[in-house]
Amino acid sequence: MHQDIEEILVSEQEILEISKSMGAHISKDYAGKTPILVGLLKGCIPFMASLVKYIDIPAQMEFMAVSSYHGGISSSGDVKIKYDLETSVNGRDVVIVEDIVDTGATLSTITKLLLHRGAKSVKVATLLDKPAGRKVEFVPDYIGKTIPKKFVVGFGLDYEELYRNLPYVGVLKPSVYQK
Repeated sequence: MHQDIEEILVSEQEILEISKSMGAHISKDYAGKTPILVGLLKGCIPFMASLVKYIDIPAQMEFMAVSSYHGGISSSGDVKIKYDLETSVNGRDVVIVEDIVDTGATLSTITKLLLHRGAKSVKVATLLDKPAGRKVEFVPDYIGKTIPKKFVVGFGLDYEELYRNLPYVGVLKPSVYQK
C-alpha cells in the first residue's frame, strides 16, 4: 500500500497532536454537558477512536453510515443514509465526527437532518478540511488540518474501500486510480 502513496500530508504524530488538541477543545466547550458524538461510517473510525481518548467529559457514541461517494474519486452529490442513529438526538448536543469535509454536501445535509430531528445543537469535528472542494457553503466547527484539493487516503479515508488502514494520510498516486 505504501508504494501507492505520492506524499504524506498528515503524519501519525500530527494526527495524535490533532486528536489531543481537539479533544481538549471539545471537552472545554461541552463541560457540564453530555454530547452525542456521531461518527459517520466508515471513514470516521480511526479518527473517532483517536479523538475520544482525549475527550474527558461524559459523551455518548453513535454512528451513521452516510455516503455521497458511490465508487470513484469524486462526490456524486447524492447523499444516502445507509445506517441511521439508534438514539434520539431530541434536545441533545451533537458533535458529528468526520474524517474529511470536502464538498460540504454530506455534512450540510446531515446537520440539517439532526437539527430537524430536534438536536439542541450540531457541530462538526473533522480531521481534514478541503475547502477548495466545496460545492455548498459549509465551515466545520473543529478542524484538524486544512489540506489542498488532492485525492487523499489513509487513516479512514479510502479509494474503493482500500487504504483506510494506513496510519497516516497521504496523496494517492494518480496512476492507481487513472486506469
